[in-house]
Amino acid sequence: MLLIDIKRLLKSKAASNTLIVFACFLLAYILVSFYFINHAFFRTYLNGADISLMSMEKAEKAIRLYVKDYKVDLIERNGEIETIVAQEIELKINEECDIRSIFFAQNPIIWINSLFWEQKYFICDLYVFNNALLEKKVNELNCLNKDFIEPKNVSFRFMNGSYETIKEIYGNKVNREKLKKALEMSIKEGRTRLDLNENDCYENPKYTLSSEKTPKTKKQLEKCVSSRTTYVFGEEKEILDAGIINQWLSVDENLDVVINANSVKEYVRALSKKYDTVGMARKIRTSSYRTIEVKGGFYGWRINREAEAKAIAKSVMHGEVTEREPVYSQRAATRGKNDIGNTYVEISLTRQHLWFYKGGRLVAQGPVVSGNPSKGHATPTGVYFINYKEKDSILNGQDYESEVRYWMPFNGNIGIHDASWRHSFGGSIYKSNGSHGCINSPLYLAKKIFDNIEEGTPVICYEE
Repeated sequence: MLLIDIKRLLKSKAASNTLIVFACFLLAYILVSFYFINHAFFRTYLNGADISLMSMEKAEKAIRLYVKDYKVDLIERNGEIETIVAQEIELKINEECDIRSIFFAQNPIIWINSLFWEQKYFICDLYVFNNALLEKKVNELNCLNKDFIEPKNVSFRFMNGSYETIKEIYGNKVNREKLKKALEMSIKEGRTRLDLNENDCYENPKYTLSSEKTPKTKKQLEKCVSSRTTYVFGEEKEILDAGIINQWLSVDENLDVVINANSVKEYVRALSKKYDTVGMARKIRTSSYRTIEVKGGFYGWRINREAEAKAIAKSVMHGEVTEREPVYSQRAATRGKNDIGNTYVEISLTRQHLWFYKGGRLVAQGPVVSGNPSKGHATPTGVYFINYKEKDSILNGQDYESEVRYWMPFNGNIGIHDASWRHSFGGSIYKSNGSHGCINSPLYLAKKIFDNIEEGTPVICYEE
């Protein structure tokens, strides 16, 4: 029984001691809280100045001393440091600014928090300075007055059939406006260190090795150079592959793949120059068994340069592998040295005679009357083609209107047609009584040609 009473007594004393300790601690905490009604907390800073445990009067003095000795270090990427001191910009306290709001904002009861966390306060207009002097000082900074290394995005290089990625360049070009803005804010906040890199004062590359778009761009470049087009020109072929395509490709400021349109057009122009046959000089074996050279006209192969350039760009961007002909604006009968084939109209302006071959067989022939050279209406030489054929047409000119049964134009307003007003053909009639350029033919000949000819059939006009 005695043992039980002793235990109770000890427990009672322990509880009492605990209450006494707690009460003392609480009293001490409250007394300290009363202290912080008029004093700043531990680890308290106002616009950079340390006012820890200070009264309002002492805090004002501490701030004035801080401003007097203030300086800010500008730290560049290369580690160089430039310093601006308070006197250079006439930095001072704004006398109209009241710091009492900081003390009123403190809740004395939670002063213990300041033992663990810094208390940083900022009053926007507490410090004032001479803007003109700051502007002058900024303009004199070395970081704004030296040779710049421009920033460059991540880039790509074609090597050994594929693309490799080249690391971006950050350079050292400072953005003046960003620097000035960051500097003004640093001074107002009383910060003594301004790291230009950390505060985004440099012109930086938009895209880097770690950018999400970088692998996508590389993939698109690889896709483009995987494109391969085999052009078929009869028995001849031309191959467009990575060796040429990579020279056309570039990446713009948004890391988008760009095809040089002028380079593509130049490539198509070279193809056209090599394989187009319009207007080329042709060796013709005539019906009188002579071989002559015929120049001019607009018959032949002609690549549609604009359409083909667009087709190439689309094919490259999609990484297509194809074998095809180019897009033509005009086609001839066949490819090769003789693109006329074995279906054509042959007109000897010297002999005033016409032959029409179809599939290599002579279908019709006969005398004709061509344009009158003495009046400037000579029928042009060259190789042309039938534009269309039409029955019962009325031909109009400056001084004539003629009805014809069979009209087959091959060179603008010049064509083959019957001429019912003529009673004879061939010979030298054309020299004094020729047409305005057309090939006048007897009705039977015009009909035979009309019934067997198709649009696009070559027409060869030549002089011997």
